[in-house]
Amino acid sequence: MSDIKKVVLAYSGGLDTSVILKWLQDTYQCEVVTFTADLGQGEELEPARAKALKFGIKPEHIYIDDLREEFVRDFVFPMFRANTIYEGEYLLGTSIARPLIAKRLIDIVNETGADAICHGATGKGNDQVRFELGAYALKPGIKVIAPWREWDLLSREKLLAYAETHGIPIDMKHRQGGSPYSMDANLLHISYEGRHLEDPSAEAEEDMWRWTVSPENAPDAAEYITLDFARGDVVAINGETLRAHEVLAKLNEIGGKHGIGRLDLVENRYVGMKARGCYETPGGTIMLKAHRAIESITLDREAGHLKDELMPRYASMIYNGYWWSPERLALQALIDNTQEHVNGSVRLKLYKGNVMVVARDSKTDSLFDPTIATFEDDAGAYDQIDANGFIKLNALRLRIAAKRNAG
Repeated sequence: MSDIKKVVLAYSGGLDTSVILKWLQDTYQCEVVTFTADLGQGEELEPARAKALKFGIKPEHIYIDDLREEFVRDFVFPMFRANTIYEGEYLLGTSIARPLIAKRLIDIVNETGADAICHGATGKGNDQVRFELGAYALKPGIKVIAPWREWDLLSREKLLAYAETHGIPIDMKHRQGGSPYSMDANLLHISYEGRHLEDPSAEAEEDMWRWTVSPENAPDAAEYITLDFARGDVVAINGETLRAHEVLAKLNEIGGKHGIGRLDLVENRYVGMKARGCYETPGGTIMLKAHRAIESITLDREAGHLKDELMPRYASMIYNGYWWSPERLALQALIDNTQEHVNGSVRLKLYKGNVMVVARDSKTDSLFDPTIATFEDDAGAYDQIDANGFIKLNALRLRIAAKRNAG
């Protein structure tokens, strides 16, 4: 008999987590609390409540939480202050959502007195690591149930058979051969994996993409937008002040219609395998370009270079599930310190999949001094003779080595 009496399940209401819910009840003979997060995935979440009720979950044990603002404000924006990109391309749309889900799972454990959490991540992927590292960091003694590492329902056919046997509703798409892709969506991105994409030599079908038009079908006229920044975060679009989640939602809409933010990537997973995925991140792509542009005139050179050196490590921390680690928190403090003067506006031109910076301005925090940078007469602001000394000093070791090698 299991000592787990109550478990909090990360529950989407889809086939996999509906099977997990019933499996938990049968295998662990425990009470189940369901948690469904609204991260801006654009799907109706109330059906998850109806399905949970159907399986006897108490109404007070069904959590459907709107986390959109917290997600963007406390997770996406801090990550973008670091200009974070994993392996040169990936904007970490799935990775950055997992620590928030883990946090809320633990919150609900504490509220309900549950003994364990449960997630539906497979034993092949990264999410199992992200969920569990986050949970252990926030509640060291928590028990974790990972069905994909315990049960024998390791194929779609077995899942469907289990669902049929236990009266679990099966969407028509599963009966007709299944959804063509495994997808994950939130306000930052939507990802596609599996089926056709498991062949890295095969091009993704055009009708797969949901948020963006193809660049070929994007408007023939460019669109100009202006983003206002305060301490490294976008706070307004075209002069309209917006909340964090509203910023990202609006940039997704604008970028999507111009075919911005598509990515086809083979990434190196935490568990050691290579995996191919396709991503749409229109708002994030725009935001990253604009953030680097405002930093270019407001951030000290060496502070900027240090950030660039640390960014790949910061990206790996997020990708590998270490959001709640001491090293990520320490690095975040450093990054946020550099953003004190990252204030101003950036004007962008959007055209057929491209984001181009056309202007940037900071009336209070710019380090760009036109009287020094000018190619015209600078009236003595910069003494060009000063270059003699530092060139000779930096060349000294090269000259000494050249003399030795010539001898």
